[in-house]
Amino acid sequence: MTTRTWRPPSPWPRPWIGAVVWGAGVAFLAWNVLSLEVDPARVVRGLDRLGTVAARAWPPDVERAGMLVSGVLESIEIATLSTLFGVLLGIPVAVLAARNVVPLPVYAGGRVAVTLGRTLHELILAIVFVKAVGFGPLAGVLTLTVGAVASFAKLLAEQIETIDRRPIEAIRATGASRGAVLVYAVLPQVLPRIVGLSIYQWDVHLRHSTIIGIVGAGGIGATLYNAFARYDYDLALTILLVIVGIVLAGEAVSAVARRAVQ
Repeated sequence: MTTRTWRPPSPWPRPWIGAVVWGAGVAFLAWNVLSLEVDPARVVRGLDRLGTVAARAWPPDVERAGMLVSGVLESIEIATLSTLFGVLLGIPVAVLAARNVVPLPVYAGGRVAVTLGRTLHELILAIVFVKAVGFGPLAGVLTLTVGAVASFAKLLAEQIETIDRRPIEAIRATGASRGAVLVYAVLPQVLPRIVGLSIYQWDVHLRHSTIIGIVGAGGIGATLYNAFARYDYDLALTILLVIVGIVLAGEAVSAVARRAVQ
């Protein structure tokens, strides 16, 4: 009697297809490496230059740290205002993008709006708004507000779609309007999530506000860009340390706030 060895079933309908797929994958990766000029020698030279910059940046210039206060406060203000506007505008968009509370055509439009709002990176939006309204924190507030509306609405809409439908049906059975259903059946179930998402959005904006200034949208990022442009590396290191401090402080504040609302 012949003994057969068990082998796991092949995921490919033909044995040779697997070899072709792996070969194509390897060839694609090799093409990427060649096309992007991933040269180890360039990496080594870059690390050497980075070491030179780091040597010139140390020790950080703490004597001029006081001049960074305005940039830090501006970044916090940009993060706070953009979060407030993003949440206020994101709540109605989230309702329009929730399938269980609006008709299908409205839901489709809401989802399209959310998707379009999430297609562009913050730096690209910052460049657009800097061209539209000029340099300064207003461009930063508009940039982060647009991003917040889309991301906040997406997360909140997904939360709305998972709520208990029994309160909704009970309110509808009384003949209440659609607005009353939202206020008395939907909002109480998602209010803790709104608070949590708002805190998270502020934390994210605090970090982004330190970056968009590089393209002129206000905040401490603009000071960092100017320091690098002047080859003032010791001041640039001080700014980077301040940015790290801002992010850590924002993380601590958001953690405390999240525990408070839970």
